[in-house]
Amino acid sequence: MQANVKTKNGKKLQIEALVDSRYTHTEISKQLVKNKRIQTRPINFLFGVYNADGTKNEDSTKVALLEVEINRYKEHIEVAVMDLNRTDMFLEHE
Repeated sequence: MQANVKTKNGKKLQIEALVDSRYTHTEISKQLVKNKRIQTRPINFLFGVYNADGTKNEDSTKVALLEVEINRYKEHIEVAVMDLNRTDMFLEHE
């Protein structure tokens, strides 16, 4: 699914997002963050993240504040910066 994302410093990006109600966190690719120079901030706690196959991913140490828009629905969210391989964003859906 295509999502429009606006970063804290005003950059507008169109990204590919996977949406699933089983995700426990919304995450953005650390490679995308690096390539697009998306502003992040460190977090003072760690939380473990597990992949769909049950293997442990790296702990998240940074977050990014984003405005995400999908089909005219907008939300300001803080997302964990993670290694997501070939996906830009995993979007939690309640």
